[in-house]
Amino acid sequence: MPSILIMRDVHDGLRQVDLNLLPVLDALIDERHVTRAARRLGLSQPAVSHALARLRELLGDPLLVRGPRGLVATPRAVALAPRVREALELTARALADEPAFDPATARRTFHVATSDYAELILLPRLLATLGRVAPGIELWIHEVPADPASALADGALDLCMLPRRGGWPAGIYDRRMFAETFTCVVRAGHPAAARTLTLPRFCALDHLLVAPRGTPGSYVDDALAAVGRQRRIAVAVPHFLIVPHIIAATDLIATLATRVARTFAPLLALASLPPPVEITGFNFGLVWHERTQRDPAQRWLRDQLLAIAT
Repeated sequence: MPSILIMRDVHDGLRQVDLNLLPVLDALIDERHVTRAARRLGLSQPAVSHALARLRELLGDPLLVRGPRGLVATPRAVALAPRVREALELTARALADEPAFDPATARRTFHVATSDYAELILLPRLLATLGRVAPGIELWIHEVPADPASALADGALDLCMLPRRGGWPAGIYDRRMFAETFTCVVRAGHPAAARTLTLPRFCALDHLLVAPRGTPGSYVDDALAAVGRQRRIAVAVPHFLIVPHIIAATDLIATLATRVARTFAPLLALASLPPPVEITGFNFGLVWHERTQRDPAQRWLRDQLLAIAT
């Protein structure tokens, strides 16, 4: 509470002062001459004289009086001079351009929302980069919220990485990272791995579906519906990374993002098969809010993510 009262007193005091008078006071004390001060400030002599009159009234002191060799500063003006100069220098530094971001010495925390799919595909390379060139960076990964735009706007998140979609509200930036396709996977000894995966055989198998939102439907089901077919979902899970392990231990089939299939196939002895129906892939994107658009640190992190995604 005391700090709030102090800030209120500061604001109340500032309301009584025209801050434009401070550069005039600084120039007058330094030059000890109205015309030279006006020339230095790019103002007219009457404007500086008027400002001096306002300063005298505000501070209750003549500040500058005539002497044998021009204007002479009063003791109050002499005492004010270093404080006014410091205030002007502090203001100039506060409003100066933000210094360049130095990843080697930076201490920053970033909050990024994404799925376990992007964690697998992008995080190992990103963390290797951070460990090498930005050891002071701290990264927090979150699940993608129901309303990413609001979380980005209110500062809960710095970035989101997710499949690109339209309809973002004003103030949201959306940048393509890469294009993804789909691959079918079964365990290496599965009967389906020994012959061509035709559409009837595909539809006759028991399928594993990744449903992050817990709702039916997928790119695969849309593709099947377009050709008048459907499949049986034996199990649906909310996460991507458990899928290869389930496939390796069962006779289920899963249609995975190709990057995930390519990562796990050699590790878990999975067979990769081309889908028997044309499935529209998706573009994966990086999303942020205009509040962080010009921040050097945020721009640096976005550049690192875009570089490793290529």
